[in-house]
Amino acid sequence: MNEVISNSATLSLTAMVALAIGIDLIIGDPRWLPHPVVLMGRFISAFERLWNRGTPQQRRISGAVLTVTVVGGVYVISWLLLVLLAALHPGLALIAELWLLSTTLAIKGLGDAARAVAEPLAKGDFAAARQALGMIVGRDTHDLDEANITRGTVETVAENTVDGITAPLLFALLGGAPLALAYKAINTLDSMVGYRNQRYADFGFVSAKLDDVANWLPARLTVLCLWFVGLLMSIFGNVKLRWRGALRGTCQDAPRHPSPNAGWPEAMVARLLGVQLGGLNRYQGVASHRATLGEPYERLRLEHITTAVRLMHGAWLLFFLLYVVLMSMVTSLFQVAP
Repeated sequence: MNEVISNSATLSLTAMVALAIGIDLIIGDPRWLPHPVVLMGRFISAFERLWNRGTPQQRRISGAVLTVTVVGGVYVISWLLLVLLAALHPGLALIAELWLLSTTLAIKGLGDAARAVAEPLAKGDFAAARQALGMIVGRDTHDLDEANITRGTVETVAENTVDGITAPLLFALLGGAPLALAYKAINTLDSMVGYRNQRYADFGFVSAKLDDVANWLPARLTVLCLWFVGLLMSIFGNVKLRWRGALRGTCQDAPRHPSPNAGWPEAMVARLLGVQLGGLNRYQGVASHRATLGEPYERLRLEHITTAVRLMHGAWLLFFLLYVVLMSMVTSLFQVAP
């Protein structure tokens, strides 16, 4: 009986996540709706100003306390909210969880951000393309040419396929909105205080390490999905992608990236497209050299943005479908078990 209830709950959660994906694809993140990540960011910012002081050891302890408080608090508050709404009416809890789940996904937002760069770039409006790119990257964009505008966009799409889509999708499928939101709290902490500079090296240490752990498996599963989608696109989609040797090349390139996870999807996309990502960026005029990923068989151009977005959509869809198939197989095993 417990196994039947567990299987039913898993199928219900999978269906709910599928509906949340549909909501995100249709409406994305409307600015008139309050977004949980914005609230997390305000909380983190306020307490960072209060707690990020003292000796390096004190800063590391304070940062650890903030990480536990934010991640644990987000999980508990969202869980309690759903429990209270369910007590009032199950429909209220369903609506709330669908909305909360949809806020953890950035499928539409990531695609729209890439198109916001690609559309003016296609018209030769480099100023507008640079401005759009500047909305999604931290590097200087005012003097970038087509190749570097494309590179910045492709890198953003590749990296955020994990932390904006497949990672929250995995946690949503495992634990519903509370666990998906807890993951977003980890990701938000890392994006705000997980820097290796004088201000955050100690305070953000625990946040950065926790983000590395949370993204380790999703990053590598996403690479496999990207590769398989690249293979399918090459066979059935009339798109020339370099899927042969891409897995081996990704394993060689990814460890050179400063992030233990971000380099994996970036390296795979670079290998599939036959381009080279990474290299020189400037931040407030200061040069920063990143290890290069992939081989420059082709010069980066507008079409690579479109293909990267197609790879992104194919990867998250395959990621979700594989989970559904796996859960169906597990459910079948339980049903035939004596």
